[in-house]
Amino acid sequence: MRLNDYDTTNKMSASVVSSTRITPEDSKTELRHIDLAVDSIDFSYEVGQSIGVLVPGPHEFGVKEYMRLYSIAGSGEDDGINPVISLCVKRCFYIDDFNGERYEGKASNYLCDLKEGDEVTLVGPYNLAFTLPKEKDANLLMIGLGTGIAPFRAFIKHIYNELGGWEGDVRLYHGAMRGIELAYMNDQNADLEYYYDQETFKAFQALSPRAHFDVPVDLEGAIAQNADEVWTMLQDPKTYVYVAGLKQIRELLDGALVKIVGSPEAYEQQRAKMIDEGRWAELIY
Repeated sequence: MRLNDYDTTNKMSASVVSSTRITPEDSKTELRHIDLAVDSIDFSYEVGQSIGVLVPGPHEFGVKEYMRLYSIAGSGEDDGINPVISLCVKRCFYIDDFNGERYEGKASNYLCDLKEGDEVTLVGPYNLAFTLPKEKDANLLMIGLGTGIAPFRAFIKHIYNELGGWEGDVRLYHGAMRGIELAYMNDQNADLEYYYDQETFKAFQALSPRAHFDVPVDLEGAIAQNADEVWTMLQDPKTYVYVAGLKQIRELLDGALVKIVGSPEAYEQQRAKMIDEGRWAELIY
């Protein structure tokens, strides 16, 4: 769906409980963990859903509001009155190829500039891009780049904190250009380390070998180090695969898994089979 196709009539107010930078100040990448208290006691969401943020205008071409979708990264600490949701936001910008000018991302900069107590308008929540299997002995293979880790953080917190554990293997592959840019897995914020002692959970990091030269994240290398386990999981009918992140993740992941499976044809056949069975889901933007 295009953003213009989403129903934005269900608007609700929320206020910023906290906005915390989760990458070091000397990092060029600014990632923020933002907790929002939704001003509606009836608000609820399911793990895997997204929320829409409305950025007030006016914007170009007379647009009054600009909407951006963000995966809900879990529930924040309840303030006792209103439900609290968490977002993982990267302050974005892009350089125009034609004039060389820098343009700030509307929604990301709007959210990153919010202070405690500021109000924001939300819409949604929207579709379940990712749905957890009902069987707790299912295997979960989660692969994300950058802020693509947000829905996986929600998964992990949910299955271990709220469901009380998971019997199947839970594997997370998280990629970023540099170690300090690994959301919830860096020296500034290591939220996911709380789950390292879970018997069924393991996390693996994929970094760029030469970040200063914009060499892509070595997702292939991280997966190759665990090739036998990944291939075993892919062949197991109890395994569910979730992929999230910028569009470059598709090329990186395809390259990594083709080598494990043996050929492009065999990989596409396996992937198509899992998609048909509802065991392969992607959230690529």
